[in-house]
Amino acid sequence: MNKSGFVLLVEDNADDEALTLRAFKKSHLKNEIMVVRDGEEAVDFLFATGKFSKRDANNLPAVVLLDLKIPKLDGHQVLEKIRSHEKTKMLPVIILTSSNEEADLLRSYENGANSYIVKPVDTAQFISCIEQLGLYWLVLNQSAG
Repeated sequence: MNKSGFVLLVEDNADDEALTLRAFKKSHLKNEIMVVRDGEEAVDFLFATGKFSKRDANNLPAVVLLDLKIPKLDGHQVLEKIRSHEKTKMLPVIILTSSNEEADLLRSYENGANSYIVKPVDTAQFISCIEQLGLYWLVLNQSAG
């Protein structure tokens, strides 16, 4: 019943990556999860450049889970690049971050984030959050394109 397509997880923290992958598996969502670990990799992946130049640029993820505090290009810069291109401007982007700073929240929405989620510190809450996020964005939500 879940949408076809994959999830792009942009996360540099190995523990948060492992928890996210575990939560998706536990929620029985069958979507493949591609992981990139910095902002530059995220942009290269989405636009099929750099080490991802052989990838089909038309095969976009169903949703992007984007951390803000990542190396090379931060999440805000990645989001700005996503929204500035015709092909990716409607791509659902969920900010999944440890930052609960109002400035980050406001900037994310100003730049076109679809959702802003502060990662719960508690492992069980984090897993529950990812399960709910997957259910909503991959099963229930109707997206353009």
